[in-house]
Amino acid sequence: MAALQGSTLDAINDNQSQLLDGWIASLEANGATRNLKEQELRQQTSGFLSLLLMSLKEGTMTGAGSDELRRFLEKLSASRAQLGHDSHQTAFFIFALKGPLFQLLQQHYQDQPAVLAEQLLVVSELLDSLGMHTVRAYQVTREAVIRRQQEELLELSTPVVKLWDGVLALPLIGTLDSQRSQTVMESLLQRIIDTGSEIAIIDITGVPTVDTLVAQHLLKTVTAIRLMGADCIISGIRPQIAQTIVHLGLDLSTITTKANLADALKLAIKRLDIGADQRG
Repeated sequence: MAALQGSTLDAINDNQSQLLDGWIASLEANGATRNLKEQELRQQTSGFLSLLLMSLKEGTMTGAGSDELRRFLEKLSASRAQLGHDSHQTAFFIFALKGPLFQLLQQHYQDQPAVLAEQLLVVSELLDSLGMHTVRAYQVTREAVIRRQQEELLELSTPVVKLWDGVLALPLIGTLDSQRSQTVMESLLQRIIDTGSEIAIIDITGVPTVDTLVAQHLLKTVTAIRLMGADCIISGIRPQIAQTIVHLGLDLSTITTKANLADALKLAIKRLDIGADQRG
């Protein structure tokens, strides 16, 4: 494979200002500078070009300079993902350099067409490789952002509320799958520890359907609560859900259930009063 000639490196090094102006103009024309300040963009482009020259002067793309260049691109990709740029806009940070760089080389090698073709190919392959690295780094960051947002949404969708001294309530809305049920259990158990509550009410009024899987998740949560030394009441058992539970042959006889949250709270307060009287 052909390599960049020393003359090419000299041309890039001696015309950095011209390259940066053309590069930034291309980025701005293609909408790849959204939410970026002019000074920040200038620092990023000049920083990349300096690192690129340093890496190329080493004569290899596997040395220390190359590692620093890739870390720079990974950091840039992460910042672009957080700014809401898509993968195309992020990769275009690299690809937008092709136009002004090709133009510079055409002027530099205008009397050497064979060398020009060779050097254009080497430069193109190099920038393509760096552009693909940028996309991969962007995807890693974006996936991490999405996972974090999903975790935050799960936490928001499972709020544990203190209804009374010693009584917690967890209103569930939507489908209860394995991942969410695990979050539900962890949140509720942690709150029981933090508050020293004796009774937890799980309200399933907002759960559209109760099937075998949902019932199993509820049973596991109730068992975990009891192991913590607390009691559990399930409220929101609508007629349709009651019929479904009977039809599926699910055994919830060991769990106290109520039709609505108000009835569950009344029962919880009564149990707390009885417990206090017995202790007194």
